[in-house]
Amino acid sequence: MCKIAGSTEELKAIVSGTVTITNGEVVIENEDALRGGVIDDLIYTAVFSDSSVVREEAKVLIREIANEFGAVASSIHDLYMAMGRGETKNFTTPAINIRGMTYDVARRAFRVATRNKVGAFIFEIAKSEIGYTYQRPSEYASAVLAAAIKEGYRGPVFIQGDHFQFSASAYRENPDAELGKIQELTREAINAGFYNIDIDPSTLVDYSKESLLEQQRDNYINTAKMTDFIRSLEPEGITISIGAEIGHIGGKNSTPEEAEAFMEGYSATLKEMGKGNLTGISKISVQTGTAHGGVPLPDGTVAEVKLDFSVLDSIGKLVRERYGLSGTVQHGASTLPDELFDKFPEHNCSEIHLATGFQNIMYDLAPESLREEIYGYIKENFSSEWKEGQTEQQFLYKTRKKGLGPFKKRWWFLDSEDKNRILDALEDKFTFLFGKLNVFNTREYTDKYISLIRIPYKPAGREPEHVDVKKLRLEEGAD
Repeated sequence: MCKIAGSTEELKAIVSGTVTITNGEVVIENEDALRGGVIDDLIYTAVFSDSSVVREEAKVLIREIANEFGAVASSIHDLYMAMGRGETKNFTTPAINIRGMTYDVARRAFRVATRNKVGAFIFEIAKSEIGYTYQRPSEYASAVLAAAIKEGYRGPVFIQGDHFQFSASAYRENPDAELGKIQELTREAINAGFYNIDIDPSTLVDYSKESLLEQQRDNYINTAKMTDFIRSLEPEGITISIGAEIGHIGGKNSTPEEAEAFMEGYSATLKEMGKGNLTGISKISVQTGTAHGGVPLPDGTVAEVKLDFSVLDSIGKLVRERYGLSGTVQHGASTLPDELFDKFPEHNCSEIHLATGFQNIMYDLAPESLREEIYGYIKENFSSEWKEGQTEQQFLYKTRKKGLGPFKKRWWFLDSEDKNRILDALEDKFTFLFGKLNVFNTREYTDKYISLIRIPYKPAGREPEHVDVKKLRLEEGAD
């Protein structure tokens, strides 16, 4: 059982003899002890200590130890620029959304990466997930970096803000206030070590407008504003990887003409702002026929999707050749048929976002008593979201993600037999996906293109306990 410090003195006792701090410099004195149990105690303290002060102190320690250890929060931007120049093999970077048991799940991803010399892989969390999973950016980054230490992974660790999405209704009511909210979250994420940010004003695209440029106007203007904001915050030596999105996931399929209109409007807006010399986006998300989380059938299974690879291919070719981007990004992909995944690297797709499929494994293999308790909670608290015509299985499939935050501690403290049953299945899935996406042996690229810039953690003071999951109104925005 992990030790969870309740005071600064107890936290010091946990690291005593393993880590020393002299003049603000962390030195790892005993790596075996660190990886053997101390790092477990540190991350469980960072997540579950009763003291908010101690939680923050543990996060600071984890970041400093990770930097010293060589597991360094990094930006994938320079690798993506190399992809755009055609200097790498064809591969599609998996971006993994972890909604529960983040430390343990990330450990299995690092294990697969180490075994197969994978350098190109990302851990991410969406704006909506931060709410319903009770994971602020600082906690998520700490869990991922602690997992790297535990598994002995040294190298760049890519942590990403996924779907930092504008609310269309809130934007119509007060554009500046909505932009400010996205900026506030982005600042918090960057301070926590998120050096990869996916901006998503695609919800603001207005298809009632006549020209493609006018349709994309609010999208590219706010993407440009966010680019300027992010560049003003990025630490010295790091170019944060910024993603844009032209097609709202679950909407109509994107076209090369829309991508061109967006890019031209985006570039022109930066110039009008006097920021034409700023480094721009590194990738662009498109809609190909998928929906976040998949489409559940009445029996609770997921409908097959007709995915249009020509969208990825044509837009990916355009943005690589004309604008030097890495390619296109595929969302809503984790519930796709297995036989499709090796096609993404062949179609100019530089990144793929994966979330719900991993959540499904967690629920499918969870102890029945826990699963039924969560389902009871969902039915009791979210019955108003049970749409007419939905079966119980459909309702639970679409809503059970809201059981992850309130039951977070139960997931983290599952006994080893129950936990390993889930984690073994996830490790197998990671191995399959990493292989199909052709990221085995991409460590040579991260070694070549990614410099390790060690940046300290900046406490943000935001705590997951401030979120009331019952009041959340979730926009789309996690795969």
